[in-house]
Amino acid sequence: MGRSPVSLSRLKLGKLKVVRRQLLQRYEHQPFVSCLAGLYGCQWRRYQRAKAQPGECCCSRLECSCFALLIVTFILTLIFLYFWSEAQNDYNDFDWFNFGNLGFWFPWSVVLLVVAAALFTYIALLLVLAVCLLSEGQRLYLHWSHKIGILVTLTFSISATAVLSDVWSKEWTTLLLSFQVTAPFLHVGGVSLMTLLSWPIALHFFRMNKRVRQVALLSLFLAVLFALYLVPLGMYSPCIKEKGTLGPAPTLFGHRGAPMLAPENTQMSFEKAVESGGEGLETDVTISYDGVPFLMHDSTLRRTTNVHEVFPNRTDAPAATFTWDELEMLSAGSWFLQRDPFGTASSLDADEKVQVQNQTVPTLKEFLNLAAQHERLVIFDLRRPPRGHPYRDTWITRTLEVIHNESSINSSQVLWLPADQRSLVQELDPELQQTSGDPASVEELQEKHIVRLNLHYSYMSQEQIRKYSSVNISTNLYVISQPWLYSLAWCAGVHSVTTNALHVLKKLERPLFLMTPDEYSLMWILTDIVSAFLITAIFIFHWWRERGLPFWSGSRQVNENGPYSKFRTEASEVQGIRWNPLFFDGPSLSRDLDLPLHVPPMHGFPVPI
Repeated sequence: MGRSPVSLSRLKLGKLKVVRRQLLQRYEHQPFVSCLAGLYGCQWRRYQRAKAQPGECCCSRLECSCFALLIVTFILTLIFLYFWSEAQNDYNDFDWFNFGNLGFWFPWSVVLLVVAAALFTYIALLLVLAVCLLSEGQRLYLHWSHKIGILVTLTFSISATAVLSDVWSKEWTTLLLSFQVTAPFLHVGGVSLMTLLSWPIALHFFRMNKRVRQVALLSLFLAVLFALYLVPLGMYSPCIKEKGTLGPAPTLFGHRGAPMLAPENTQMSFEKAVESGGEGLETDVTISYDGVPFLMHDSTLRRTTNVHEVFPNRTDAPAATFTWDELEMLSAGSWFLQRDPFGTASSLDADEKVQVQNQTVPTLKEFLNLAAQHERLVIFDLRRPPRGHPYRDTWITRTLEVIHNESSINSSQVLWLPADQRSLVQELDPELQQTSGDPASVEELQEKHIVRLNLHYSYMSQEQIRKYSSVNISTNLYVISQPWLYSLAWCAGVHSVTTNALHVLKKLERPLFLMTPDEYSLMWILTDIVSAFLITAIFIFHWWRERGLPFWSGSRQVNENGPYSKFRTEASEVQGIRWNPLFFDGPSLSRDLDLPLHVPPMHGFPVPI
């Protein structure tokens, strides 16, 4: 016996209400998608965007190319940002290099870092938006303004990297050294990122209808993932060592004094270095035209004095062409307050600022007497006077005269660095500690009676340091001012370092990164296991979701067949129901939900398909 027309109408109306309720539930998720699509592609209205149907590609060929370009830009910008952030140890040298070429002071290094960080943040946000849209099953559409932004960022990253590689190539060595400290944490970060990306990758993997695409996507993902899992096998760090094997902290030499706290190569700077706990003092010596050795790093006086005010016509003249009377007329401290090279001038009180203004160019004699008074070691570079200078050929003996006859320092406190006439110097004063800047063979160093090496930190090698130490040749590295780099030198067994940041490094009680091999192995294995478990769970979840397999949600068993075919069955069941505007506006509903319409003949209900 058939049902009455009234019962049939109620049944169809009930089914229609189910369809309406479920479609509206789908509608409630759209504000989040609207925000994502609006920020990514300026598609704030629902009819402007479209969903990727099962088996379809997530975007057009053009948008796929833009997405690939976005990923490449993200990687290159990340590399440059990491490279330049780890180069902070040499920012001061970079800024002074630009000062020498441009003629004016500006903190280019910090500006470059800020620009790189801002561009990376922008690209990273775009990538996050794209991944979230893919996770929501949306087709990608990148707004033209973002496409321009990506090209600008990509051009900046490539250009900046190329220029710095050409002008400042040694910073790549710094980058490699930084991996010995940061690699364990980069490994954890990389594995965590791949774990997060597994969600949209699994989603689209199970929605692809072409086996080739599935294999390509999964193969690429697994190749990167397993490479990250196995990276620690090739990692080396001197800071991963057994307990009790860490040596004493390297002693600290003040590089031109304490240049972060006072003008470099001034009495005030060396006094600050002693107050900060420096065991040694480093400087640079030039001989005046009338034979007075004085402290000056550069070949001219332009950077660290007011020579442009006192002798405007001799701004670029060699420092050695000035007499001592002329040098005494110059201020060696006013530039420090004007340029503030380390951003630390504001930390000085009023009395210290007055003292800075009154600093003059010191003599070698004054420097040696200060070191003798505080029982500090000294090391200095000695610049040979230019041709035509009265002391062009006697510069070594003149310097030795100051050490022996004019100062109160003991020869054993002097680390003699100049390589010229070393044999003569040894004969005249065998108590001087012969120091070399050349990482020669052990036999050659022993032949020259070298007791200490003074090397750039890029030569840092635990193996080489141990080899030299085995024959009683200690190693001093310059210039190390960042705590992470000092920590690495400490772990590598370096005996001393020359630094701009005495007041910072002296506070370190242990290396920033130090763990035993067992602790690191536990961290590595645990990270990989947790990641593998989560990724497997995510793939299983999406397999269930897209295949319509039952799974438990709360206390109810739910049966889904993917979000895009969620309403297909219910809609087909009510295809014969006549249209009632009380419930739906077909075209606007389809437009808002991005669903194509099938309009049956006569007065049927527009059914999403």
